[in-house]
Amino acid sequence: MSEQQLIESTRDPATAVYDFEVPAGEPWLHELKAGQTLRIVDLKGNQAVDTLFYNAADPSERYSAADTVRGQGNIYLTTGSRLRSDQGRVMLTIVADTCGRHDTLGGACAAESNQVRYALDKRPMHNCRDNYLIALAESDYDMGKRDLTGNINFFMNVPVTPEGGLTFEDGISAPGKYVELEAAMDVIVLVSNCPQLNNPCNAYNPTPARMLIWD
Repeated sequence: MSEQQLIESTRDPATAVYDFEVPAGEPWLHELKAGQTLRIVDLKGNQAVDTLFYNAADPSERYSAADTVRGQGNIYLTTGSRLRSDQGRVMLTIVADTCGRHDTLGGACAAESNQVRYALDKRPMHNCRDNYLIALAESDYDMGKRDLTGNINFFMNVPVTPEGGLTFEDGISAPGKYVELEAAMDVIVLVSNCPQLNNPCNAYNPTPARMLIWD
């Protein structure tokens, strides 16, 4: 269930057509064309990069955790994982991964979940759901809270207990670890570089993430 496929990339950052550092705790939204490859780099280690994907031609088709898990028979993502949409189509494939395991079940932090999980006074804290909504509101896409669905938590360690529950544990990533995804269709990539301060998903210390794209 947690077999890792550690594969390094041969791509040179100097040849990337796009290179951007997402600040700690901030959102990022970008289109990735079919055939392009996106590398997400965990610059400081154990930073959770909460990510959603949409079909750029029709955003009502979007990444589906259920279809992805069912298609590969594994709740974790690593090299070779094919990310499927809610129509069962492959959106992206992980073609390189130096971390080895990424979460599909833990979801994104929100004001409500922070309050329930931690304390009432945590509700006003900035969170991934807010990041998503801010990025969409500032974009040209006619999208909003109804378009938010189950996301991928790249670099996040969320083991499943024998009883079927989830726990948020110290990360298994490290500075410079990365994951690369090749797009099978034009996709909108929506990221929250998680600002979470209440669990060890990012060592209680949000840090930047680097995004590189190759044609």
